[in-house]
Amino acid sequence: MAIDRAGVVRLFGRIHEAWDRSRAARRTERRTGGERRSHNLFEAAAAYVAACADDDQERIDEAAGWVSPEALSFGVNELACRAVIALARERDESPRDVARALLGLPAA
Repeated sequence: MAIDRAGVVRLFGRIHEAWDRSRAARRTERRTGGERRSHNLFEAAAAYVAACADDDQERIDEAAGWVSPEALSFGVNELACRAVIALARERDESPRDVARALLGLPAA
């Protein structure tokens, strides 16, 4: 199977994009004492959502800088799914009904 020049360029473009996302996801912050510490996407998502709930723009901006926007989006989505499932179990309701109620939508 022969790969033409355009195919090779696309392949390396995808590798470069993946590398950029990976590098952004490994952003770090300084700990006390100068030690560097990486944040994972779930830690960033938890901090971001909590800051949004508190309407704290400074903390929102800080948490958003810990990981790539794609990673943060994935983490926030995962947090939302887990929260809806937990509330549904607690309320003995379906996740669909809980999600709609949280958003103020009528029951389906």
